[in-house]
Amino acid sequence: MEKNIEQQKSNCLRVVLFGPESTGKTTMAKALAEFYETTWVPEFARDYLQKKWDKDKSICTLKDLLVIAEGQMISENKALDKANKILFCDTNVLVTQAWSETHFDGYCDIQLKQLSDTFEYDHYFLTGIDVPWKNDDLRDRPEERDLMFRHFEHLLKQKKVSYSYLIGSHETRLKSAIKDINSLINQRIA
Repeated sequence: MEKNIEQQKSNCLRVVLFGPESTGKTTMAKALAEFYETTWVPEFARDYLQKKWDKDKSICTLKDLLVIAEGQMISENKALDKANKILFCDTNVLVTQAWSETHFDGYCDIQLKQLSDTFEYDHYFLTGIDVPWKNDDLRDRPEERDLMFRHFEHLLKQKKVSYSYLIGSHETRLKSAIKDINSLINQRIA
């Protein structure tokens, strides 16, 4: 891993879909990117960890987390080249921090915390747990959705970043997100 992971500078609005697993982040990132005719950044960890699982049923370790953070930022930086004023991120390093803290007894590597403090985003959408759980090889905490949600919410409050909730049906979430994004766009123009 490189010693200094950097976030590429850009005038694009950076919007993060943020929340526990199986809460509609990917679906919303795709829908918003389509609506605003721009790009979105897929979750690097999903492909990375699925390959580990498919190879020998290995699960995520602490060593994987910095690799995931680096891979996510490389993907984000590449996506900026194709973005049209807004970039939607289906996760970011703060999600990796939350995952570390919830899956490794509160532990998070200091470098991972420094990255989450350094990288800047214009807005976070905290996705609610009011959608059905969908099982797959990587999801592991269906009984702890409320606990996970509260941890994600706590991190946003602790960091004092701009965020809003996405709850309800996909259509309700999409309308709410569009309203918030349009407000961000108008603030930037003013």
